[in-house]
Amino acid sequence: MVLRIENVSVDSTSPAETAQFWAEVLGWRIVEDDDDEVALQPPADSPLAGKVPDLLFLRVPEDKAVKNRLHLDLRPEDQAAEVARLEALGATRVDIGQGEVTWVVMADPEGNEFCVLRSAST
Repeated sequence: MVLRIENVSVDSTSPAETAQFWAEVLGWRIVEDDDDEVALQPPADSPLAGKVPDLLFLRVPEDKAVKNRLHLDLRPEDQAAEVARLEALGATRVDIGQGEVTWVVMADPEGNEFCVLRSAST
C-alpha cells in the first residue's frame, strides 16, 4: 500500500484570515478559497510543489480551547530574525511549559502553536 499525506488540516473560526497569515509566513499561495475552506500550496515553481502536503484551513464554530496535539516546526536560517518577522505578521510567543529550550514556541493569530527552531547551521 502506498499512501501520501495530502493535507494538514487546521480548524479555524476565520479560515481566510488564518490562511493569509500562513501564506505570508511560508511564502505559499492560496489555491482554493471559499467561506468554509482555504487551501495553501507552495509556489508552482518551487521544488516543494507536489511533494509536501497542502495546508487546509477549515471553518469550525468553536474557538481553540487547549494546546495543539499536532504542530508545525519551522527551520529558519536566522531564528531571531524570523521570530521578529513572524511577530510583525501577528504571531505571538507563548509559554506552554517548555522551559529552557533552543526553539521558540509561538502561536498564530488564532492561537495555534508552532515552533521556530534554531538554524540548522548552529
